[in-house]
Amino acid sequence: MSTRAAQFQATVRRREPLSDHLVRLVLGGLDGFESTGVPDEWVGLVVPGQFQSRYYTVRSFDRDELTLDVVVHDVGLVTEWAMRDCLGDIVTITEPKASFSPPPDARWLLLVGDLTAMPAMARIVEARPDLPTRVIAEVPDDLAGYLPGTTEVTWLTPPAPGQSALASVVEGIEWPEGEGYFWMAGESAQMRAIRKHLMREVGLPASHYDVMGYWRATAGRQPRKVDPGPIWRAGKAAGKSDEQIWAEYDAAREADHD
Repeated sequence: MSTRAAQFQATVRRREPLSDHLVRLVLGGLDGFESTGVPDEWVGLVVPGQFQSRYYTVRSFDRDELTLDVVVHDVGLVTEWAMRDCLGDIVTITEPKASFSPPPDARWLLLVGDLTAMPAMARIVEARPDLPTRVIAEVPDDLAGYLPGTTEVTWLTPPAPGQSALASVVEGIEWPEGEGYFWMAGESAQMRAIRKHLMREVGLPASHYDVMGYWRATAGRQPRKVDPGPIWRAGKAAGKSDEQIWAEYDAAREADHD
């Protein structure tokens, strides 16, 4: 039995810059795609000229249109594509997965994240108007209008480009009283530190929080020395499998380091 995730073809119907670092893509088509309905669901995205997926939160899904708000930076598999005119391009989307699951007795929500977490936090706020919610957002741009207007938000600025300081922020939180649910996403090292804090210091039950690493901080993002695009196109033209193309790409990278 195959365990490979289902894949769907989609076309970029609209592209809208939301800020210097956030671009909205509206994808159409997606025959057979079904949303989980869980507000932090994510999908894998494979763009033209690539064979490696990157994962993005579904900002919204309405009938046959799926909206992704993509964080863009200097280099990257998807960001270089999303920064240009990609209207009409065909992309591949994988079936959605999700993790947001507050306990039935939750009386409050506390959402914390950086720019990569904004789509999920916005959708969670929209999906759960029944729960008092506080958001702490660490973002480099002015996104005051991104979240519903009634949301209690604390806006923070990242300490430096490509860096995060959310672990120290969470360590200083005064936790609400009663049963609640803490959801957080952002830089992986920060998330590991926060998980330890929740377990050792706060003592939150595992069922009352969800902390996910979305990306890894680096001292500085470097352009890829070996472009996978030509290797991918040549491999597909030759009828090679993704595994074979991956092996050729890895071999080319190793040769470049010799």
